[in-house]
Amino acid sequence: MPSLRSIYSLDDFERAARRHLPHPLFAYVSGGAEDDVSRRDNRAAFGEWGFVTRVLRNVSGRSQAIDLLGRRYTSPFGIAPMGISALSAYRGDLVQASAAARAGIPMIMSGSSLIRLEDVMASAPDTWFQAYLPGEPEKIDALIDRVDRANVQTLVITVDTAVLANRENNLRAGFSTPLRPSMQFCWEGLAHPRWLFCTFLRTLWHHGMPHFENSSATRGAPILSARARRDFGAKDHLAWEHIAQIRRLWPRQLVIKGVMHPEDARLARDHGAQGVILSNHGGRQLDGTVSPLRVLPQVREAVGPDFPLMIDSGIRRGTDVLKALALGASFVWVGRPFNYAAAIGGEEGVLHAIRILAAEVQRDLGLLGLLGPGELRDTHLVALR
Repeated sequence: MPSLRSIYSLDDFERAARRHLPHPLFAYVSGGAEDDVSRRDNRAAFGEWGFVTRVLRNVSGRSQAIDLLGRRYTSPFGIAPMGISALSAYRGDLVQASAAARAGIPMIMSGSSLIRLEDVMASAPDTWFQAYLPGEPEKIDALIDRVDRANVQTLVITVDTAVLANRENNLRAGFSTPLRPSMQFCWEGLAHPRWLFCTFLRTLWHHGMPHFENSSATRGAPILSARARRDFGAKDHLAWEHIAQIRRLWPRQLVIKGVMHPEDARLARDHGAQGVILSNHGGRQLDGTVSPLRVLPQVREAVGPDFPLMIDSGIRRGTDVLKALALGASFVWVGRPFNYAAAIGGEEGVLHAIRILAAEVQRDLGLLGLLGPGELRDTHLVALR
């Protein structure tokens, strides 16, 4: 493990991961779709808002703790779902979930993960689970039954993947799903020996060839199998009627992720979802989709003041967290930086990343003259352009 003492921000993790990971794998994690227009807009949107601060407010008793879906969390952010995290970090989903549990924040496990849901739940019982579902009732029934038996308390359905995205940049970098061994990939592995021995070969030695473990009710295809791509297809049939089916089957909290339009947020609420996550999939689906931050105020107006409305995509600083909350978000999710943190530092790396972001939030609340996230309003912001 490299020293974490030189890591001062979430962006520092990305720079360290760029050196640590083979280029094809780093490109998969960092990249978006087509021309990366959406991925860039996810960051640019935050830069278009500035703060109006208050002073002499006695902020010595401030707290960033927040209530969400009946739980109290220590910070207003959590770890977003990220597929195949166990390829960039040894037991990636496990170390992220364990670090989140230790820090008192939620983590969402991805349905395209390489570690069994049941193993993660045994280690971190409060982990949320995110599913990719085809529009096939019998497969939906079977997966919901499995997630129920694993005692998941919050199920997240991602709905912005009806069609597989055009991630041509991954192919140019030498990465594909399923993985295709090539001279380039082999050379990249040899050129990054710490990843090769401490992540990839260690995984093969202890756990065998990684499989997609949670895309259905049974174990999925190996990551090298051509069947892996087919397992994540056939989602273009998914419709609101299937959300109604899930709501009838699922006995606990339901969250819909990947919503961007106010009317879809209303429909999710009306179909029994307890919350919605505004997301453009980190810029990895339809390129040119705007940042979720840009539609947040309209969606908040559509669903009302009390409905849990969350957001992800592009959050890198404590100031980003607070801007999202001021514009109407109930909670925010952060993805890639925690993937990078796990890659270079395991569970301690993820904890370090959580502490960095939490420290920024705590500091920024004080500098804004606020005692907690609940005091944030849009009046604390000014549009810069």
